[in-house]
Amino acid sequence: MFPDFPAAEEDIQGIRFDAADVDFALPAAEKIQRWIEKIIDRENCTLDNLNYIFCSDEYLHKINVEHLNHDTYTDIITFPYQAPPVIESDIFISIDRVRANAETFGVTFEKELLRVIIHGVLHLCGYGDKTTEEAATMRRKEEEAMEIYENF
Repeated sequence: MFPDFPAAEEDIQGIRFDAADVDFALPAAEKIQRWIEKIIDRENCTLDNLNYIFCSDEYLHKINVEHLNHDTYTDIITFPYQAPPVIESDIFISIDRVRANAETFGVTFEKELLRVIIHGVLHLCGYGDKTTEEAATMRRKEEEAMEIYENF
């Protein structure tokens, strides 16, 4: 784990939501937590510990360069600490990138944020997105999860 991150403001049954260098509080945190748990369960995985850290583009870029040797901006970086089916991870999400992507894709910030949140979980459940086929499966799983959230 990364010891220099502040303690989580919300800690709900193994899922924590925090902000590193941005003033951000996740709306509907309890509903989102239950939704994440449902998706993990649907994928036959077990939740151990899941930490979401919301941050800026610059903060996530620095992590990308220092820990993954990628000099690019991204919306999410997932650090898994166990292999599926056990879910234990720190997930970093750039609020700046989510806002920009929402505008690019013509969706609301909230919808794009939910998609990114569940994208990280799906990676932890064993889904990839490097090939065309993997990306198509990932997108289908994201859409299924978004539908579940809408009907939650």
